[in-house]
Amino acid sequence: MSDCFILLSAGKSKRFKSKLNKQFLSYKNKPLFEHSLKTALDSKLFKKILIVSNKKVSYKNIDVIKGGKERHNSTQNALNFLKNKKIKNVFIHDAARPNLSINLLKKLKKELKNNNAVVPYLKSENSVKYKIKNKINNLDRNKVLLTQTPQCFNFQELFNLYKSNKEKITDEASLYLRNNRKIKFILGDKKNFKITTIEDLNYLKSETYFGIGFDVHRLIKNKKLFLGGVKIPFHSGLKGHSDGDVILHSIIDGLLGAMRKSDIGTLFPSNLNRFKNIRSKNMLEPVLKFLKNNNFSINNIDINLICENPKVSKIRNKIIKSLSNLLSINKNLINLKGKTVEKLGIIGKEQAIACEVICSVSK
Repeated sequence: MSDCFILLSAGKSKRFKSKLNKQFLSYKNKPLFEHSLKTALDSKLFKKILIVSNKKVSYKNIDVIKGGKERHNSTQNALNFLKNKKIKNVFIHDAARPNLSINLLKKLKKELKNNNAVVPYLKSENSVKYKIKNKINNLDRNKVLLTQTPQCFNFQELFNLYKSNKEKITDEASLYLRNNRKIKFILGDKKNFKITTIEDLNYLKSETYFGIGFDVHRLIKNKKLFLGGVKIPFHSGLKGHSDGDVILHSIIDGLLGAMRKSDIGTLFPSNLNRFKNIRSKNMLEPVLKFLKNNNFSINNIDINLICENPKVSKIRNKIIKSLSNLLSINKNLINLKGKTVEKLGIIGKEQAIACEVICSVSK
């Protein structure tokens, strides 16, 4: 028996009022729903992950099924799909909550050991009123629970409740309460807010910064040529303390510049033997780690590779694919242009290759 993370991503975003459903809006270079998906994967708490979507998406080792007309219909579809999969507990999460944390998932998992239903909530920070017909009444805000997702349940119990349910419900907790079932409510996470209206996007706003990177290396015989992490068939390689990959060096400097964190030479001094012949993709790793740990994300990268040969048009796709994998960003966010110098100077004589890059990041 295992736990399953169900990501509900089939909503029509009626209250969002946009041509694009909110779960597919770009946030930190990914569709909104992918952030929760990544958190679930990174948590390593689930042997099974299921996406419910009315748009075609595909991920390795993740099942995707079609959603229903309303939220509860989508949940019903998910439960029906899982009924013979030996699932112990389900974590049902709304795709419009992109800031789900692994810490919250672990807290929920812990509480499920002694409870069949666990739901996170927030306390109200506002005074609360309740209207009945034309009369407005005060409510004690200390007794008001603002529920979040993931809402977590014993699979079989939730399946049986849904099987007999004929009414529209806004969340699974409502179904439990309607049937007088016990729920363990635990304090949730303020960052785990839901994007409901287009105004809510203001909570996701970030600051944008730019950095410029430049590098040039002489070509020498009897050395392999690496560009953008790709080994390129060529008569010479780039001379340097490392593998001389001018594209990755320029990207590293561009990212460091955007984060205002000095330059590549400060991180990897050329007078230290431990960095001799280091692969440039290994030099990129600590920069990306710093990027992630300090809540930066890459918006896009624009690259000018300056050389007479090799011809960029023949290697562009390979390099962009490599950079996409190394940087963990979509290929559409990377642009690579080839520039010659009209046979002028050391580059024009095919004795060197240069690169310049502009990186855009958000925090």
